[in-house]
Amino acid sequence: MNRWILGARPRTLPAAVVPVLVGTAVAAGSGIIWWRAAAALVVALALQVATNYANDLSDGVRGTDGPQRVGPARLVGSGLAGATEVRLAMLVAFGVAAVAGLALAVAVTPWLLLVGAASIAAGWLYTGGPRPYGYLGLGEVFVFVFFGLVATVGSVYVHQQEVPALVWPAAVAVGFLACSLLVVNNLRDRPTDAESGKRTLAVRMGDRPTRILYVVLIDGALIVGSLCAVSRPWAILVLGAGVVAGPAVRRVLADAEGPDLIDVLGRTGRTQLVAGALLTLGLVLSV
Repeated sequence: MNRWILGARPRTLPAAVVPVLVGTAVAAGSGIIWWRAAAALVVALALQVATNYANDLSDGVRGTDGPQRVGPARLVGSGLAGATEVRLAMLVAFGVAAVAGLALAVAVTPWLLLVGAASIAAGWLYTGGPRPYGYLGLGEVFVFVFFGLVATVGSVYVHQQEVPALVWPAAVAVGFLACSLLVVNNLRDRPTDAESGKRTLAVRMGDRPTRILYVVLIDGALIVGSLCAVSRPWAILVLGAGVVAGPAVRRVLADAEGPDLIDVLGRTGRTQLVAGALLTLGLVLSV
C-alpha cells in the first residue's frame, strides 16, 4: 500500500484540493449543494492521482525516471511496481474521476462531459502518447488551465450554473500556485531531464530564469488572489500565506538544488494549502 501512496505523490494533492475549496467559497451566499462540492473534490483528486500515475508510467517506460533521479523514487523507474500494475492504477483513478464527473454532468449539464474528457486526455498526454506536451515545455500551461481555471470555475459552476466575475482572479491565483509546484519540481529535475531529452520549461529556460519564474508565480498568486477583496474584503487574508511562502522563496533564490529542493516542494505545497485556506475563509467571511 505504501508504494501506491508514494506513486500518488501526496505533496502534489493540494493542487486538486485548493481549486475546489476556493471555487466553492466563491459560490457561498448563493446556495452550496454539498454533494456536488464533494463530487467535484473527488473528480479533482482522482484526476490528480491518475495524472501522477500516468506520468510515472510514461516516464518509467521511456527511461526518464532512472536511478539517476534526485527526487522521490517512482514506481516504474525504480522497479517498485511493473508498468502493467501502474497502468491499472491509472485507469482506476481515471475511472473514479469519470464516475463522479458523470454524476455532476447528469445533475448540472451534459457539457461537463466534454470538460471531463478533455481533462482526462490532458492528464494522459502530459507525458503519454507519441508527442507528450510535458516534454515540450508545456506542462505549466496544462496545470494553469486545468488545475487553475477549469477546476476553480467548474467548482463554482456546479452550484450556480453561471460564472461570476469574482471567480477569475481567484482561479488565476489558484493556477499560479499549482504552477509553482510543477516549476520547483522541474527545477529540481532539470539536470536529469536535460540528459534524458525531456525538454521541460525549466530545461528550456535555464536555472536562474526558472527560479525567478517560481518567485513570480508565488508572489503573483498572493497579489492576484488579494484582488478578490474588491468585492469580498476579507479575501485580503490570502496575503498572510506570504509568511509560509517566505522560506521556500528564499531557498530557491539562494540557489538550492537537488535534494534541498525536495523540502522546497513540500513547503510550496503547504503554501498552496495555506493560501487556499485563507482565501476560502476570506471569501466566506465576506458573504
